Amino acid sequence: MLSANHLLKALLAGDERILAEWIAQATLRRIIWLGGVTFLTCALYGSTFGLWRSELQSFYTALKFPVVVLLTCAANALLNGSLAHALGLGLGFRQSTLIILMSFTSMGLLLAAFAPVLQFVWWNLPAPDDPLALTGKNITLLTHVVAIALAGIVANRRLWLLIFHLTGSRPKATLILWIWLGSNLLLGSQISWILRPWIGSTVSPLTFFSTEPLRGNFFEAVWESLLQLLR
Repeated sequence: MLSANHLLKALLAGDERILAEWIAQATLRRIIWLGGVTFLTCALYGSTFGLWRSELQSFYTALKFPVVVLLTCAANALLNGSLAHALGLGLGFRQSTLIILMSFTSMGLLLAAFAPVLQFVWWNLPAPDDPLALTGKNITLLTHVVAIALAGIVANRRLWLLIFHLTGSRPKATLILWIWLGSNLLLGSQISWILRPWIGSTVSPLTFFSTEPLRGNFFEAVWESLLQLLR
């Protein structure tokens, strides 16, 4: 029986032998446990989003970020499980779903490790009532975007050996990896945009959800933040 501690170590190390054994012996209890670890680690990281604005905003984002991650995981499981079957990549729907869940658990562990770094960044930024508050907000946003992107890439790359082990084909494993990275980016960014705000505004009152969730998009907001910092 593979212990929880060994599974977490295997996820971070990308040990395909142990992870393949876990997939072969997966039970509903283990899947729920894996989802719980993902929720808790992402909640820890999510709390760092709103700290720049206030403790209440931090509480909001600690609740919302795990929801974004798990919704993205569920959507990707449906999409990529179907694609893997349609492309003849040798992965069953259950296998694809479990690997995707593993990748998000691994990402959550990495982001939880990033949390103290993000808190340090937040501590040294201009406060919301400072004349340079907009700069502080833009730096916070871009730092989170980079941290999440790096954690997502590393987490999926760690599981490349597992995909290769299951498919027996390097080109197929690489194709799956790129498909998953692309769908994570597109689905995750749009879901996070709909569930905003994350950092909060320097002037608007605190809200749990945006009053205009479908206005604009994630990439436009990131680009605008980058331009404001470079002016």
